[in-house]
Amino acid sequence: MPLGTLDRTPPPFFRQGPSALTKLTFCSALAVFLMVADTRFKITQPLRSVVATVLHPVERALRVPVDVWNSSSDYLMGLQRALSKEAAARADMARQAERSSRVEQLLVENARLRALLELRPALTVRSQPAEVLYDAPDPFSRKVIIDRGATQGVALSSPVINEAGVLGQVTRVYPLSSEVTLLTDKEAAIPVLNTRNQSRSAAFGLATGSGLELRFMAGNADVQVGDVLHTSGVDGVYPPGLAVAKVSAVERKVDTGFARIALTPLAVPDGVRHVLVLQPVGLQMPPPPEAPTPERKAAPAKKGARK
Repeated sequence: MPLGTLDRTPPPFFRQGPSALTKLTFCSALAVFLMVADTRFKITQPLRSVVATVLHPVERALRVPVDVWNSSSDYLMGLQRALSKEAAARADMARQAERSSRVEQLLVENARLRALLELRPALTVRSQPAEVLYDAPDPFSRKVIIDRGATQGVALSSPVINEAGVLGQVTRVYPLSSEVTLLTDKEAAIPVLNTRNQSRSAAFGLATGSGLELRFMAGNADVQVGDVLHTSGVDGVYPPGLAVAKVSAVERKVDTGFARIALTPLAVPDGVRHVLVLQPVGLQMPPPPEAPTPERKAAPAKKGARK
């Protein structure tokens, strides 16, 4: 068979059609066209909506095992946390019950001792809740404004506390609001009592507004790190027994004879929203006896002269 008569065309199985470069160019142009058309005319948005609607049941069905696994693990973990919290709550309730019974016994004993010694009963301090509105506009002070004022019966120098301890006292009273100077203010001062050795002193706010310190303490004063300070109640403002601060550092200076004692307030004023305003103790105490006037002093002398 002559060579010129041979069929050199590839069989249909090996036919490739257009070249790879042509296919790449066509597909790239089509992709660019579809992206531009979708961006400008949103032509594929209905198609996406239809596909999403059709595939939504399938997605939900495929997520069922995952949701079951997650929910079961969350249930087991939540159950474990609930059991742990219940056990902690029961233990706390037991401690509170024991403490409450001891407090009741101490109150009864205190009342009997006061009656035996013919002492006046302990003062009952009236209080009212308040909410912190905003910080005072003075950036060099540590003061806040509360939403209770003279209309609600707030008096000047009223102590302000929260669940942790003393925050400060009212220094200005307006008709519907009051200004509270915090203990960490540089002009604040409060008499305190060391619960460990029952020694009295005074705590003052630092100029930096970051804490408290005990001033005018001797270098050999019996003060240790960790001592808890409460209100002494001798100033006629704060009732006794309110938590104030804890001793954080003691620096004894030999050359001056005094000790620098830093305190950390137990009631952190930052972020406080709700407080309790107490009535000053001095308003419930009997008035002091009047000093004798010169006329009263002269009256007995005249009677004696007549005799």
